[in-house]
Amino acid sequence: MSRRDDLDALSSKELHDRAVRRAERHLDVKFLWNLMQVVPAANAAAGQTDQADYDVAHWSGQVADTFRDDDGKLSDALRPVYLDYLEQHPDA
Repeated sequence: MSRRDDLDALSSKELHDRAVRRAERHLDVKFLWNLMQVVPAANAAAGQTDQADYDVAHWSGQVADTFRDDDGKLSDALRPVYLDYLEQHPDA
């Protein structure tokens, strides 16, 4: 089984937790910044357009959504981002 298959078997919440924890531990500001930038689009893709609008207007919402996992639609929308990051960093 490949690393990607192993990661793909995890829940979106587990992927979020691993990716964010790895980025915090390694001070990977680039990943966290990129994640923060895609949060509004991920909210929109998840059907949470009100939250997407709020995140665009208030950067604090983007920051909160970057670190907080809602264990739902947002995590599922961000799943490919987490998978790519974790696949590139096998130490996570």
